[in-house]
Amino acid sequence: MSNPVPLRLVLASQSPARRKLLHAAGIEPDVLVSGVDESQVVSDRAEELCLELARLKAQAVAGRLRATPDERTLVLGCDSVLGFDGEIFGKPTDAADATRRWERMRGRSGVLHTGHCLIDVTHEARAEAVASTTVHFADVSDEEIAAYVATGEPLAVAGAFTIDGLGGAFLTGIEGDPGTVVGLSLPLLRSLLTELELSVTDLWTKVAPGGQEVEHLG
Repeated sequence: MSNPVPLRLVLASQSPARRKLLHAAGIEPDVLVSGVDESQVVSDRAEELCLELARLKAQAVAGRLRATPDERTLVLGCDSVLGFDGEIFGKPTDAADATRRWERMRGRSGVLHTGHCLIDVTHEARAEAVASTTVHFADVSDEEIAAYVATGEPLAVAGAFTIDGLGGAFLTGIEGDPGTVVGLSLPLLRSLLTELELSVTDLWTKVAPGGQEVEHLG
């Protein structure tokens, strides 16, 4: 699966958590925000909703790029939603909404779904899938909920919580890939790259986050 030309990965997301996750894995993406209006997609199935949104984001960015012979360009779109008690939770509408969600979620569990769509602009190919991880919420107090919502963090993320920020203290465990909860599953990205006859090592940079040299294996 060696790649004869340089690979460029474009992340169709403004999420700093997704970019940080890729960086920690030795991948430095370019970032282009899709501008997709998420309210245009309606579905009663969490898996279908997050995948369709991921697809729309990737397609919107891919449509703004041109293939070149000296570079192979990939676009990755992702979107996350929480399936809880038969409902689908994206980002809360406001602080009151985030508070109500946490009052319902505490002491219970939900499933965080993240859709991934990887488009090969150069070869006009696409691979996509959904990663799902069960999240167990702590039985937090009213005071903890109020303090957490006041930070503003839960207002900016699907499901009104994070695993890699302040909200991590309010989770008792997960079943699945933690990256899915952050918003990007590295094992699933590897699988999608394989479908496009590429290797995740093709995307590794020369210098890893710790500063050590990394041999490019692709």
